[in-house]
Amino acid sequence: MAPAAIETTEGVDPTILALRKTLTSESEPLARRFRALFSLKHLACLQPPTERTLPAIQAIAAAFSSRSALLKHELAYCLGQSKNFDAVPYLQDVLGNREEDVMCRHEAAEALGALGHSGSLDMLKAMRDDKNEPDVIRETCDIAVDRIVWENSEERKSEKLKQSDFASIDPAPPLPMSSKEHSIPELEKTLLDTSLPLFQRYRAMFALRDLASPPDLPTAVPAVQALAKGLQDPSALFRHEIAFVFGQLCHPAAIPSLTATLSNKEEVGMVRHEAAEALGSLGDEEGVEETLKKFRNDPEQVVRDSIIVALDMAEYEKNGEMEYALLPDTAVPAA
Repeated sequence: MAPAAIETTEGVDPTILALRKTLTSESEPLARRFRALFSLKHLACLQPPTERTLPAIQAIAAAFSSRSALLKHELAYCLGQSKNFDAVPYLQDVLGNREEDVMCRHEAAEALGALGHSGSLDMLKAMRDDKNEPDVIRETCDIAVDRIVWENSEERKSEKLKQSDFASIDPAPPLPMSSKEHSIPELEKTLLDTSLPLFQRYRAMFALRDLASPPDLPTAVPAVQALAKGLQDPSALFRHEIAFVFGQLCHPAAIPSLTATLSNKEEVGMVRHEAAEALGSLGDEEGVEETLKKFRNDPEQVVRDSIIVALDMAEYEKNGEMEYALLPDTAVPAA
């Protein structure tokens, strides 16, 4: 494992320092810390990188000391979207720490896959094959290995992928376009076939997502309905990714299945939390905010934290704010 870059705050942009202070402070409201994180994510993801990129990555990684599993898993996600290998040592540390929350470790493995970091393959393969690791970790490492191999393959260069409406680096690319368009029933069959590799099923998932955007496409509602069937999958990892996709789509047709998932107290926390945040992105739809408020005192900490963030997101949606983030002049704590 490569050591993380030695940090210094000397000469660092004051805005980044202020955002870092907000993000790492346990006394700050969780919603405000999330907004600080997304401000830092913007700087960490700048292409080409600038002098603000590495300090932003370091500021995000500094919050891995937080008590909130929800926040830490989001840190890992943001680092995975940075396209910057400076994030790798921090993610490897989280993945390799068996004392860390499983949801955070899963997100770190997924982030290494998103970065396409071939130097992480040995670590990911070892954890994929380790029977002592939780299923969520083994499955995530399996997909991350396949994604890195695909990213660096000749096959990738020859594949024609549909232009996506989404800027995210996903755990798997959509299935490639062929001479004929994939039909939704064909994609649904691949999505739900548990005998297939998870990477292939994820590719069907993201192909269905792209057929559901924009929301007025004639394929949108059927694609959402096909995706919703994935919420019955035996894999918690798979179910959580379906909920994440629904959060990206913000399609009202997903509300009933997301509400059912959040309401299911037998469902695991990482899936219910993702359903809560997906509903938060639909916060301007009738009845969604009231649904979220019912779970503010949920027994699961990660669900309670997600409701805080989801309600803040819902407020942002209703107010029509331009960006879910802290503006630089609001990042600096009051004197």
